[in-house]
Amino acid sequence: MHTPTKVGTGAVPLTGSLPSDTFCPQAQRRFVLIAAILASALGFIDGSVLAIATPAIRVDLGASLAEAQWISNAYALTLSALILVGGAAGDRFGLRHSFVAGIVLFIAASLACALAPNPAVLIAFRAIQGVGAAVMVPGSLALIAKAYPKKERGRAIGIWAAASALTMALGPVLGGFVLSAFGDGIWRAIFAINLPLGLISIYLLLAKVPADAPAEKRSLDLGGAALAILAFGALAYGLTLMSGDGEGLMSGPSIAAGAVLLVVFIVFERRRREPMIDLSLFRIGAFAGANVATFFLYFALSANLFYLPMLMIAGWGLSTAEVGFIFLPLSALIALLSGPVGQWSDRIGPRFPIASGSLVVAVAFAGLALLAYWGIHNFWLGVFPLMALMGFGMALVVSPLSTAIMTAVEDKDTGAASGINNAVSRIGGLIAVAAMGSLAAWVYAAVLGTGAGIPGFGEPAPAGLAPGLDAARLAASDAAFAAVAAVTALLCLLSAITAWMTVSGERLPWARDTANQQG
Repeated sequence: MHTPTKVGTGAVPLTGSLPSDTFCPQAQRRFVLIAAILASALGFIDGSVLAIATPAIRVDLGASLAEAQWISNAYALTLSALILVGGAAGDRFGLRHSFVAGIVLFIAASLACALAPNPAVLIAFRAIQGVGAAVMVPGSLALIAKAYPKKERGRAIGIWAAASALTMALGPVLGGFVLSAFGDGIWRAIFAINLPLGLISIYLLLAKVPADAPAEKRSLDLGGAALAILAFGALAYGLTLMSGDGEGLMSGPSIAAGAVLLVVFIVFERRRREPMIDLSLFRIGAFAGANVATFFLYFALSANLFYLPMLMIAGWGLSTAEVGFIFLPLSALIALLSGPVGQWSDRIGPRFPIASGSLVVAVAFAGLALLAYWGIHNFWLGVFPLMALMGFGMALVVSPLSTAIMTAVEDKDTGAASGINNAVSRIGGLIAVAAMGSLAAWVYAAVLGTGAGIPGFGEPAPAGLAPGLDAARLAASDAAFAAVAAVTALLCLLSAITAWMTVSGERLPWARDTANQQG
């Protein structure tokens, strides 16, 4: 009979001695990696394919533009507000236990999303999905880091990152083909596929991986998380209402309430002994600047990746199979170039890669604005090359931005700094979908005028729509997205300026040491 592990309550036996920096025997580590890859795939597939499926969901459920925004934002809101609490839960209860709990909640909410009879139910369970993801997302990488000894950790994380990039690249492509082949109702399968993937992950974690010991008894800042949800939820709701449909007057009180709650959240966090967010880190100029640049850049990225597929599918009438390729250059170029760019950034400092990459993204989004403004509806010769340019720009930014965040703070604060930056990028996406949707709706209504019988922005044209009305609808859709793309191009420019003014332009210490050794 095998002796159960002494570091937890798992039933997996320990065989042989373990390195001091891991809890998991070598034979079981591959199961940790497989489970982490599958669980990460849940979030990547769910997020990227949903953008392609949004027009189909709107047709099938009769969702308005505001409801479509909240199908995305309900998930983003709870995930961004709770992701730091989710990381702390792993430390307090053990990474394996919290990781499994996050997966269980995520797949249960996914099944409810797949069965949702109307937009309100779908929005509610998307919010619950975000809660599960807030525990699951930080747990995947943290469990790999804790299961593998330091000398093997880099390779394991590299495999996880490559598999995640592949999932993000192929998910929308396969999803687009499925939606084209089986029609609008098949969008429910996007959520249902989470069940088998999640169950395999749970089986591997419970049956093949020992339980790790809790790292420390950290308090969970549930009060701060609740205030963050209320504050950013009120802000996003108010921004969603700022459209041309007569509800704009109701947005002011919501935005004001969100601003007040945000102040209350800041005061609350400053007074806590163990806050969810260590606000003192923002006194460091390089850290604050890198996070401002992150907010601008990911605001722009999220807005375009949400509204561009909507324009091409519902506005231009392109197939989901074709539009599914929109994410391919982004994920492929980040996967291929992040390593070399990271080494380059170490040699010259992260300032230039971040600033130049942000400028490249700005050019790509300005190109999308001009494309829509001129009414050029060609995916392969117009949109796809610009998306490849955008992917190249993001590949220049991603690795150096992480380096800038980590090197701006003391070593003891790198975990907190990384978590804050992750949350900032997701909050940027949350605000972007809300604000840019209202901008698009306002421009669409302004260009269209009193177009009775014409569907709203992002809604597919009904069969039998008169050619004149359809042409007006298309022109208004192009103008609406052109406005979104132009604003986001300016934000990318601001991101570049912010990075250039605040981020370090010096060669990093480990790069100097390597150069000295080679010399």
